[in-house]
Amino acid sequence: MAKAKAPPPSSSGGKAAKKKKWSKGKVKDKAQHAVVCDKVTFDRIMKEAPTWRLISQSILIERLKVNGSLARVAIRHLEKEGLIKRIVHHSGQLIYTRLTTASD
Repeated sequence: MAKAKAPPPSSSGGKAAKKKKWSKGKVKDKAQHAVVCDKVTFDRIMKEAPTWRLISQSILIERLKVNGSLARVAIRHLEKEGLIKRIVHHSGQLIYTRLTTASD
């Protein structure tokens, strides 16, 4: 006597399954950074930046909400004034530090 085959169990991945709905994703707001250096921004750069341990273009952009080109100009100005010291000079990223009172 031959046994009858049982029908295969239905899987959840058929046509009857609900279609996956993709999320729209999170949209980051466009940053509104300063493009022109006004007196308030300039004073903040001159006062705060030389006290930071690590100074780079990215950090100026993030903390002071300034444009990238403005951050590069500010870093060059601070170095020319002798307020910060260069650690790494690379084509992609310039890294500076504050001046210490004790010389190496």
